[in-house]
Order: sequence, then structure tokens, then C-alpha cells
Amino acid sequence: MAADMIVTNARVLTMDPACPRAEAVALAGGKVLAVGASAEIETLAGPGCRVIDAGGRTVMPGFVESHLHLVLGGAELVQLQLGGVHGFDALKAAFLDYAGRNADRPLLMAQGAAYEILDHPVTRHDLDRVIADRPIAMMSPDHHTVWANTAALTAAGILHGAQTPPGHIVVMGEDGTATGELREFEAFGPILALGGEAHLQLGIATGGEPAPWPDAAMRGADKDKVAAGLAHCAAHGITSMVNMDGNRYTCVLLKEMADEGRLTARVVVPFHMKPHMDLSELERASAMAAEFTGDWVRSGFVKMFMDGVVDSRTAYMLNAYPGTMERAEPLFELERFKDICTEIDKRGLQIAVHAIGDAAVRQTIDGYEAAEQRNGKRDSRHRIEHIELIDRADVPRLGALGITASVQPPHPPGAMDFPMSTMDHVFHRGRWRDAYLWKTLRDHGAPLAFASDWPVTDVSVMRGIQAAMTRQPYEGCQDERVSLMDTLYAYTAGGAWAAHLEDVTGTLKPGMAADLVMIDGDIESIPAEKIGQTGIALTVSGGQITHQAPGSS
Repeated sequence: MAADMIVTNARVLTMDPACPRAEAVALAGGKVLAVGASAEIETLAGPGCRVIDAGGRTVMPGFVESHLHLVLGGAELVQLQLGGVHGFDALKAAFLDYAGRNADRPLLMAQGAAYEILDHPVTRHDLDRVIADRPIAMMSPDHHTVWANTAALTAAGILHGAQTPPGHIVVMGEDGTATGELREFEAFGPILALGGEAHLQLGIATGGEPAPWPDAAMRGADKDKVAAGLAHCAAHGITSMVNMDGNRYTCVLLKEMADEGRLTARVVVPFHMKPHMDLSELERASAMAAEFTGDWVRSGFVKMFMDGVVDSRTAYMLNAYPGTMERAEPLFELERFKDICTEIDKRGLQIAVHAIGDAAVRQTIDGYEAAEQRNGKRDSRHRIEHIELIDRADVPRLGALGITASVQPPHPPGAMDFPMSTMDHVFHRGRWRDAYLWKTLRDHGAPLAFASDWPVTDVSVMRGIQAAMTRQPYEGCQDERVSLMDTLYAYTAGGAWAAHLEDVTGTLKPGMAADLVMIDGDIESIPAEKIGQTGIALTVSGGQITHQAPGSS
């Protein structure tokens, strides 16, 4: 077979231990045809073969984004972005400018509002002073808190409170009305519904499906949002992703896009198991896994939330938060969680649990351990998402049970965009040594899968690589930096393995998917503190160019 595309004169990092380095890659029919020396590979060029001279730049397998929210991120690209905005005057100016450009929007929604955006806790009255006559709301960077004005709370029917599941809170004031602060999905879901996108939130919010089923026009609008998210990811070298929001409807949208030739990344989508669900609901998870098994769209795993986030003090802790008596509560009772894990595992499905606090992490490990004890050991690859704080006694348990640490290099305060001030608010100083232990977890045998959690943080893999390699140790704490090769592995082959995609992508060797990324430079010679400024020259997904920077032909 002749090649239809060749990338030559490159520094190829294949992530294949049998042949870790090469100079060129030949692609044919959406697969890797050959990897080797430039002179050897160039002889494989067929008629009309596209030859790309890398000019000594690094070429690697396409990046695997192990935890993001594709549909929500794509939809949010057109919303007001408040990252870096601080103070009332700046907040009001940003909203007024956005309102003027979006006169027809039923909800003026903003993203990236820092918890400390004002010098006091935000209330609906603050937002009424911004805009009072239209519904406005803003989401925290972690996507676990929304603040809304009175008009939005009234339109959503929650000004006087709402019945919500445990852990989902419409915060009420002394006067018996909502303060404007809404914690977790089912509290702020009615606000998001004002914008006409509630059906896109259903999977992560309730585990449900849209009813009535969206018609062709609505699906078309939703696919355009997905396409915007995919293009944004392709520009950052991403060719595969684990989409942590979603449901069967998401899979149907993606499958339609694949059939239309519009799907530019491989996407794995979960079934969301919620605390209110009976075990019988897992039949839906098995049905999704059986229906979507392709190389481009697949399911096969169940996502759960064990807790919330540290900023709103909804992350479940072994000890109370500094200056409080609060340590939050788990969203699943332990014995029931063990039963759920056992049933999911028995069905041959993978489990992924959002667990941020050390108590949540411990309870998640306990659930996985119970499943293995009851069902026997198998190649399950269960994973824990985030692990922001972990008790030292639990560190070796991940490696012993083969649990993947699915963690995000941009998340530790001070590593990228999140302020260091968070550490004092939510972690006792004596526990800083147990926070964000990526290297320690790896050293104790836990496989690493890296991600951004976009749109919670910037999806840029290059910035994530820099964050993983340059984190400054917290005062009195150990160095948790991860080496370049370990970091690259966690963004490629490691992420593919964690998603059960290692037979498809994650390495550059003959027969694997033609998924690759070309860095705009030699990543091994770029100073770690400058990697985040390095662009992506070329992204190829399934043999198709999905992103190409000018001058990289």
C-alpha cells in the first residue's frame, strides 16, 4: 500500500516502547502505514501523496484529552467570558457590553466568574446593580456554582427556593428568598434552562434523556455547538477525548456527525448514574455500551459524582474546612455505592468517579475494592477524576487496585490560572503536602491520565504540559512536578489506555489510527517554562488534517 500522507524530517516521539523515536511517519487509509527514517519512509509516497516537511519539529500521537465537557464547552464559546475580571465596575462593564451585543438572548450567561470576583460573597442584589431588567447569571470556573440576578431567579421559578437532591443547594437568605447563589447542577439547572440549552445538560445534571426527542432543527443547532468545540480542541492538537458530560443523546449527535464527516475527534461518552437511580437503570448504561462501540463514538463507562468542589466547600473531607465545622457529605451512601460499583463492574463496564476531597477519594476506592472482592479481578481500569486531596494511607491503594488517577495539571492553585489564595481557604496548612499529588500517585503505581476539564480551565495541552512540569512545591511540601516524557505519555498513550482506546490510538506504529500532532518546535529543547507558549503546527485525525497553522505545509 502506498502512503497518501507523509510527515518527514521530524523528531517523532512514537510513545511505542518498541520503537520510541523516528524521523518520519507514513499514513494511508486513515491508519499509520509506517514509522522510520525519512529516506525509508519517503519511498512509500503514492500518486498524489501529500508530503509535509516538519522542519525538525516534534511529531507525536494526537493528544488524548482524558476529561473535558465537549458539548458544554462548545456551547459556552459564545457566552460572556469573565476570566481575569475582578471588581464590580469591571463586572458591570463586561455585562453591559455583552448585553448590548446580544439583545435577543433570553439569558445573559457568563462563564469563568472567580469566587472572589467581588470582595464579598456575590448576591442577587449585586447582579441586580449590574442589570436588573433582564435575566443574567454567571458560572464559577469549576462549573459547580452559579450566581443569578432577581430577574433570572424569578423567571426560573426559584426565587423562593426549590426542592433539590442532597448536595444541590439553592442558598436561602434570612428573608426567605434565594440569595442568588446556586450550588451544583440541580440547583442551577432551571437558570440554564432559560437559555434554551437545558437538554444539553441532562446527562450530567440528572442522567436523563431529552423528552420530547429533539427534532432535526434542534439537533442541527446542537451539532453546530459540538463542531465549534471540536474545532477549538483540534487547534490544540486533540484527536481523542473522554467527554464527561453526555448521555445517549450526545452519542446520537456524535454518530450523526461522524456519518456526515464532521466528527474530527474520537469521543468516549458516559452513562451518568445519579444517587436517586435504582440499580435497574444500569441497563441503560449496558445498552449504550452495546450500541456505541466504534472507533469514533463509543460508550462503555459509568460516571458518578461522589462530592462537589473545594471552593464551595462541597468536596467531602475527612476533616472540617479551615475555620468551620463543615466537611460536606458524600453524594452516595457507602454501602449503596459499593453495591452500585459491584453491579457496574459485573456488567463489564468501566467506572469513573468525580472525587475531590480526601473522604470522597477514600469512599471511591472502597467501592472499587468491594467490586473487585465480590466479582474477582479483571482488566477494569476504573478511574478517579480529580483527587485534589488524598490521605497518605490511601495513596498506595490506587496502584494496588489498578485505579487510574485521571487528574488535571492546570488545576492546582498556582500551577496555571487558579490563584494560590484558594489553598488557604480550603486546605489546612498541614494538609498541603497531601494536595494534588500527581507524581506521588504515579510513583506508587497509579497510571496517570492528564486533561484540562475544559471549559473549567483552558483546553491548551501545551499549557497543561508546562503546568505539570513547572509546578512550584507548596511551602514545606514535596516536589510534584512530572517529567516531560511522563507528562507526554499521560496526554497520549496513557490517556488512550485509560479510555480503553489503546488498540486504536495513543501510539504511532503501523496499524494504529492516523492521529498525530506536530508541535511548533522541538519540545525536548524548549525550556519547560515556555512550552505553554508553543503553538500547534498540525493536527491530523484519522488521516484528515483538522488543524494547520500557516506555514506548516
